[in-house]
Amino acid sequence: MAPKAHILVIDDDPIVADSIAEFFIAEGHAAVSVYSPSEALSELSRAASSGKPYQVAMCDINLPEMGGLDLLREVIKAHGQVSVIMLTGYGTVESAVQALRSGAVDFLTKPIVDEELRISLERALRQHELKRENTTMKSRLEHSFGLANMVGTDHRMQKIYETVHAVASSRTTVLMSGESGVGKSMIAKAIHQESNRSTEPYVELACGSIPETLLESELFGHVKGAFTGAHADKVGKFLAADGGTLFLDEINSASPAMQLKLLRVLQERKFEPVGSNETIEVDVRVILASNQDLEQLVAKGNFRQDLYYRINVVKIEMPPLRDRVGDIANLAQHFLEQQAQELGRQFSGFSSDAIDALRRYDYPGNVRELSNIVERAAVLSRNQTIGLDDLPPHVIERDASSAPQLIVDMPDKEWEPMTLSEAMTQPERAFILRALEANEWNRQQTAEVLGINRTTLYKKMKQLGIDPEAHAKAG
Repeated sequence: MAPKAHILVIDDDPIVADSIAEFFIAEGHAAVSVYSPSEALSELSRAASSGKPYQVAMCDINLPEMGGLDLLREVIKAHGQVSVIMLTGYGTVESAVQALRSGAVDFLTKPIVDEELRISLERALRQHELKRENTTMKSRLEHSFGLANMVGTDHRMQKIYETVHAVASSRTTVLMSGESGVGKSMIAKAIHQESNRSTEPYVELACGSIPETLLESELFGHVKGAFTGAHADKVGKFLAADGGTLFLDEINSASPAMQLKLLRVLQERKFEPVGSNETIEVDVRVILASNQDLEQLVAKGNFRQDLYYRINVVKIEMPPLRDRVGDIANLAQHFLEQQAQELGRQFSGFSSDAIDALRRYDYPGNVRELSNIVERAAVLSRNQTIGLDDLPPHVIERDASSAPQLIVDMPDKEWEPMTLSEAMTQPERAFILRALEANEWNRQQTAEVLGINRTTLYKKMKQLGIDPEAHAKAG
């Protein structure tokens, strides 16, 4: 059976180092103990070059040759994905904060009990996985999600991309609004990627998914013994994002008491962990998002007005996918290319029937739902081209029920000779007129709904004798 994790223990006391390593081995991990910084750096390099790098290093703060904090910085610099836990026999809040700011994931005080080791290792492994995912995400952002390559030609999305570019390099607070699944997280990542903080941590927290009793601890951390179940110190999201970007989604779900604490940290850039009197200062770029109208919540007394004014510096309103019909085909193709890479397959694209069905569907789950629909189709399809039968039944049924029915009204009079092209012109003109009227003669929006570009719509209007100026005068 493969070991659960690869751990390096560094302590100048061989008894301590070996006993900790033996504990981890008994827990099913692979652990090695070394007694000096030079041995540690050599062992980390050897393991990395062999293709079996360490995931976690546990390091004493008092070491010969160089101090534990200096070794910590060297490890992070040379082996960035290794999560480091610091150990000390003389723990203070000041030294703990210094270690955490230098990049440690946790800080334990000797003598260490078994349960603390387990909890700390679990936290370190989670951070290692986040680092790995961040590296992958950064690569993907640079390849596919950088502003130059972001998917979406809708004019509203183009305005959003311009805003992202304009605010990225500042520390200005950004507030996003929009339905769930519209891509708020993606825009937050793009802001971070475009900023001068792109090499620093990017941390996300969905406030609505955390119970109110635990949200303060998640945001600000806690010290051991702060409340029942607090068996060890915990690093909060604000400290974890120090120097980088913190994205707080569903901020509308925060209680009034939590809103007040958030207002303080946004204004002063400082906070106290739960159960501690030690004030910690941080340099964090904060991006927030809400899936409810905060102005309405303020009017109802459910959201603090002062916090709303504090976070509403730059506002980005994300349109739902049903209002971006013109982007659906490009987004679907983008998601299909992602699936092709992950599945190791080749796809030629979508059939015209499948694209028409995707365009007509109204996406209550927005972009996230479209991504899931494409993933399902790619996994289940046996063909290179994704067809109508590869789409979920509810998308096909919605397509059938919402497909426009073309009814040609033939008056009861003598038939007049005309070509088929001339006969088809009348219903086409009526159909385009109805679409223009439904969209208040907004030609960009009408073109998106019809699934054509604006130039094609202009040509059609000219060919069919549809004059917008005449319509305006008549109105």
